[in-house]
Amino acid sequence: MGTLDGKVALVSGSGRGIGREIALKLAFEGARVVVNDLDAEPAKETLSAIDSGGGQAVSCVGSVTEEGFAERFVQTAVDEFGGLDIIVNNAGYTWDSVVQKMTDEQWDAILDVHLKAPFRILRAAQPVISGLVKQAKANGEPVPCRKVVNISSLAGTGGNAGQANYSAAKAGVLGLTKAMAKEWGRYNVTVNAVAFGMIKTRLTDAPAGGSTIDIEGKEIKVGVNPHLITAMEQMIPLGRGGTPREAAGAVYLFTLPEADYVSGQTLVCGGGFNL
Repeated sequence: MGTLDGKVALVSGSGRGIGREIALKLAFEGARVVVNDLDAEPAKETLSAIDSGGGQAVSCVGSVTEEGFAERFVQTAVDEFGGLDIIVNNAGYTWDSVVQKMTDEQWDAILDVHLKAPFRILRAAQPVISGLVKQAKANGEPVPCRKVVNISSLAGTGGNAGQANYSAAKAGVLGLTKAMAKEWGRYNVTVNAVAFGMIKTRLTDAPAGGSTIDIEGKEIKVGVNPHLITAMEQMIPLGRGGTPREAAGAVYLFTLPEADYVSGQTLVCGGGFNL
C-alpha cells in the first residue's frame, strides 16, 4: 500500500532530472501519473521506469508553452485515469544573460515556461476540480484534499545575477502560489511551492558554455563554472549540492496526507542555504 494509492498526478517536465524523479516517487507511492516532456523519448524512458517498478503512467508529450497544451494535459488525466488529485508544475529551463544583453525573446521565453505555463495548467484544471468537488458533495461523500506543488527557486526568493528573467519568473511563482492557496481553499486544495537551491542536474553539471540544450529549435547554452560550483557548495551547510531524488522528496512532502492543513507555504530545499 502506497501513501498515494488512488491519486492521479500531473507532473510537467518529467522526462528528465528533477521532474523524472518526482514522477517516479509519486508513482512508486501509488499515484497514477501523467508524464510530460518536450520530447517523446525522455517521456518514454520515464514511463518505462515507472512500469518496471510496478507503477502506472501515461505520457502527454509537448511544450507546456504551446497553445492548448494545458487543456490537453489535464484532459489526459481525466480520460486515462478518471480524475485529478495532484499537480506538480515543474517544467522549465534557464536562458541566462546580464540585463543589458538580455533580449525580449529571452525574457519572454523564461516567463512563459516558468510562470505562464503553470497559470494555464491551473486554469485548465479548475473546471475539472470544481466538478469533482460538486459531484462528491452531491453524493454525500467527503471532499478529498487535492494538492498543487509549484516549483520555485532560491533565485526567486533572493535573486541571482545574470538571471533577471528566471528570478522574476520564480518570484512570480511564489505570488501565484499564495493567490491560488486563497482561491482554491474552498475546493479543499492546498497550494504550496518548493524553492530549490543547488540541485545537480544536466543543466548544472555541464561546464559553463560547454554544452547546449535544444528548446523548440533554439540552442540554449547551459552549465555552471566548476569553480563557482565549488564556491557555492562551501556556502551550503550540508557541504554539497542536492540530488534530483532529494529534490523530489521535498515535493513529495506536500502531497502527503499529513500536509493536508499546510497551504500557501514555500519550502526551501537547499541543504540549509537560504537567501
